Amino acid sequence: MRKYKFPFAAGTLLGAFLLFGTHRGVEYTSSDQFCDKACHVHPDATKQWIKSTHFSNKSGVVTHCVDCHLPAGGTDYYAQKVRLGAQDVYGKLFTDVTKIDWSSKRTLDRAKTFTFDSGCVKCHSNLFSVGLSKKGVDGHLHYQRHQDKMLCINCHLHSGHHRDQKQSEVDSLMADADQVDIQAFPVNVEGFKAYSERIPGSEVVFEMVPIEGGTFTMGSPASEPYRRSDEGPTRQIKVDSFWMGRVEVRWREYEVFLAQRGTKEKNHPRAGKDATTGPTPPYGSPDQGWGKGARPAITMSHHAATTYCEWLSSVTGRKYRLPTEAEWEYACRAGTTGAYFFEGDPSSFTLRSWTNRFFGVKTSPLSEYGWYEAVSAGRTHLPQETKANPWGLVNMIGNVREFCQDWYQANAYTAGDREVQNPRGPDSGSEHVVRGGSFKSDAADLRCAARDHTRQSAWLMTDPQSPKSVWWYSDCNDVGFRLVREYRPEDPMLVSRRENPSPELR
Repeated sequence: MRKYKFPFAAGTLLGAFLLFGTHRGVEYTSSDQFCDKACHVHPDATKQWIKSTHFSNKSGVVTHCVDCHLPAGGTDYYAQKVRLGAQDVYGKLFTDVTKIDWSSKRTLDRAKTFTFDSGCVKCHSNLFSVGLSKKGVDGHLHYQRHQDKMLCINCHLHSGHHRDQKQSEVDSLMADADQVDIQAFPVNVEGFKAYSERIPGSEVVFEMVPIEGGTFTMGSPASEPYRRSDEGPTRQIKVDSFWMGRVEVRWREYEVFLAQRGTKEKNHPRAGKDATTGPTPPYGSPDQGWGKGARPAITMSHHAATTYCEWLSSVTGRKYRLPTEAEWEYACRAGTTGAYFFEGDPSSFTLRSWTNRFFGVKTSPLSEYGWYEAVSAGRTHLPQETKANPWGLVNMIGNVREFCQDWYQANAYTAGDREVQNPRGPDSGSEHVVRGGSFKSDAADLRCAARDHTRQSAWLMTDPQSPKSVWWYSDCNDVGFRLVREYRPEDPMLVSRRENPSPELR
């Protein structure tokens, strides 16, 4: 037995040393100082943490980096530590941090990958503390009922790090909100040509572009890269002439609607039942803090977009509505037949290809016509920053996705004759069609034929109200809408204009 004592003792000591060393190593690499000095490449992460309520608070309790950015314990703690640590080391060694757009990473989708609920509830074990507001109580009850689908950061995204807005950024947002970049032109609907409409009771003007009717091939061929099954089979579609908004409906226009028809009470008794009742207040900031003004209006529901069109029709005397899916694709293609309305292969633009991610992805000329994931910095942009398609429509494939009036159906293209005139989609459904890409989309989803649809339940998940809002989506910030107006030569308004032109048009 004596000959085994020394190896056993040596093994025990070595095991104890390794265990102690591993523990000390984990402890050291989990300290705030190590995170700040050795790994993090963010220039202001520590400064923002110190300014936040997780460091500066009345209780004097300090929440450390690993309390939020690693699970509370168990094997998952070590697994995530290895994963996130590897990312930090790679960033430290191989990334040019001066080229990182940090503002694009302040999103819920990004935060979900490095923030963990187990860490939150370890400290905030009592979700109904003394002094919690009714809004907080409602929110935490909602969280408890849907813990399999929600995270704490759904509502508390900016709690961990204080978000400073530079004065230049604030000034830019304010200038955007107040800027008026279009003259108050008199309304001119004489004949089928472009015109500018001023919303009655305001100085706000928007532009409508004439789209001559015609026949086109709707959908994508089986050979198109990244094509999905609901985009086919292709078929010949004929659409009548119509006008379409040069840009998506902007906050400038939508805020006139809110001012004239909005209600102050969140649970207005007639909300959702009376088409003339306007939106209730949103749950959160509808513009995400990016600014309003000429930026596209977002976070409203399909119901709200439809009601806006009805309201605009009532105050202008002209029939405005959402485009049909066929009208949208016809206008987007602008007489072209490729994946985009310009020469380009989705395979060279997409980040879904590992070779593109490794060797670099092509962005031009796609980035000239729309804002998408690779170039958008994770937010909406002003319409004048991109080129129009061949028919004069701006941001048809990027910036924000757009509602169509059709119900969504995956096999919608298989029904009916080979050539269909002015299709309106299925008679009923549970979700509506969404077209075009957004600032969050991959380049493959900016193709003219790419289809998507609303996700009502998922887009209202964070909303704790009962009933949930019919006006605002709490979890969708990249969908807006564009106006269409049908062209009818016999329209009484057009006839009246021709017979009795306004003084400005004589």
